[in-house]
Amino acid sequence: MSYIIAPSILSADLRYLEDQIQQAVDGGADWIHVDVMDGSFVPNITFGPNIVKAVRKVTQLPIDVHLMIVNPERHIDAFAEAGANHITVHYETCPHIQRTLESIRDLGVSPAIVINPGTPVSTLRELTHDFDKILIMTVNPGFGGQSFLPGMYDKIRRTKALLEETNSQATIQIDGGVDKDTIKACYQAGARNFVAGSAIFGHQAGIAAGITALHEALR
Repeated sequence: MSYIIAPSILSADLRYLEDQIQQAVDGGADWIHVDVMDGSFVPNITFGPNIVKAVRKVTQLPIDVHLMIVNPERHIDAFAEAGANHITVHYETCPHIQRTLESIRDLGVSPAIVINPGTPVSTLRELTHDFDKILIMTVNPGFGGQSFLPGMYDKIRRTKALLEETNSQATIQIDGGVDKDTIKACYQAGARNFVAGSAIFGHQAGIAAGITALHEALR
């Protein structure tokens, strides 16, 4: 059974970011996920390229950057230079999404696309060979610690069906409300890449225990 656990540093204690990332790495994280928010597309404001640069100094794990920003095409060069291995852009913010995905790949970075809970999967039919992964938001983006939206299980299944129908090799990532109680059903629906924040960095027994709990739920 192959899958990826990507702890989101949005939920980390930023006073001790290096130590928190190291604990995640030692605990079995596969990727480190960085949520970038601009206060415009989403209400919150978070990180920029300098945080990605700082994370790169701490670990050689793949860095997965999720751009919840308007005009992401203006910033992909900076995030690629900072050390991002994967850059995900929102379908909702890119009028020329195919061009944006292509420009990410041209930088030697893996391109990914993300859709909000209210965006139909069918909108991606013409794009399934332009991205390496699709991120399905299982909460409305902008804040950590939200509860998983139950209707997203079916959306994951429909996304898997679309990828199979179009012979796409892209994988499905989910973000929002991922914990030991939701992760298995998401896997069964077709997701293979799991972003988790509070379930890892907020786990009462520690960061490594949070990652272990997710692994155990999938066994």
